[in-house]
Amino acid sequence: MKLTCEPLRLTLRDTFTIARESSDTRDNLIVRLTDADGYVGIGEAAPSPYYQQHATGNRAALTALPVPETADPHRLESLLAAWAPKLSDQSAAMAAVDMALHDLVGQRLASPLYRLWGLDPAQVPPTSYTIGLASPDEMHRKTAAVEGFQAIKVKLGTDQDRRLLEAVRRATTAPIRVDANAAWTVDQTLKNLPWLQDLGVELIEQPLPCDDLDGMRRVTDASPLPIICDESARTPEDVVRLRGACHGINIKLAKCGGLRSALKMIHIARAQSMSIMLGCFIESSVGMTAAAHLSPLVDYADLDGHLLLQHDPWCGAKLDDGRVVPPDKPGLGVALR
Repeated sequence: MKLTCEPLRLTLRDTFTIARESSDTRDNLIVRLTDADGYVGIGEAAPSPYYQQHATGNRAALTALPVPETADPHRLESLLAAWAPKLSDQSAAMAAVDMALHDLVGQRLASPLYRLWGLDPAQVPPTSYTIGLASPDEMHRKTAAVEGFQAIKVKLGTDQDRRLLEAVRRATTAPIRVDANAAWTVDQTLKNLPWLQDLGVELIEQPLPCDDLDGMRRVTDASPLPIICDESARTPEDVVRLRGACHGINIKLAKCGGLRSALKMIHIARAQSMSIMLGCFIESSVGMTAAAHLSPLVDYADLDGHLLLQHDPWCGAKLDDGRVVPPDKPGLGVALR
């Protein structure tokens, strides 16, 4: 096999703001794995500065990755196990080669990934559509313009969160999922719970800093709403230690290192009676389609990263009645537009 990677700059339709940062563009990478028979697997790296990852570091790690020319792509476990230690601090790069390898195998077997896993695309849950932080009027306007989605995700984490959420609620009757991106304290979260419930919030994502597990346990014990850990849930090992500290986890391929790791997290979470969200960073249809193949296994989907872009250079998963549905094509089923 041969590995190549190239830069992928993505421009958002609007400035995207959360509690800790704003961005207008994202620098990702496209990875290709080509085998001796000419099959090409595609993957996407979406590095997050929050995890001290950037496209330059991801690319350097991928360029140095040993890829045996005679490797059998069907030996997924051994190949990914050999690459994981070399990409241990570059999970987005690991996710990209993981996606590309799965895509390659699916193409060789002439089967979509969801079918290889025995999954039913009819079980894909509705995705939320994200409204980033802005003024109350702007968040109202953006929410009112959203059509065809069965849930809205709202970024919070300011000193006027209630006003912002009330503005969103005036614009929609859909269930609202709130994401504070670790910006609240325990006391703030407990104080916010009554009005969040009154405004029809479906769940609360990562209210506290990622390492405050004692605080998360206090909030989870007191909350009438599901508490979902995102930043706290990065690896399969994290899911084990989060038992009792939340009601569920948010898995992102670029955060956990790809589809293989995500599957492990799903099984561990289910064994602990946790609910599961499948989320994303700002990504093209390559990363979103990879996640879509896995989404029949989860309770909540937040797979709108490609829908926030000014232009998505790739196509794959389709939006159907608010669900991001994987294509019925071999492997990931993605292609350049």
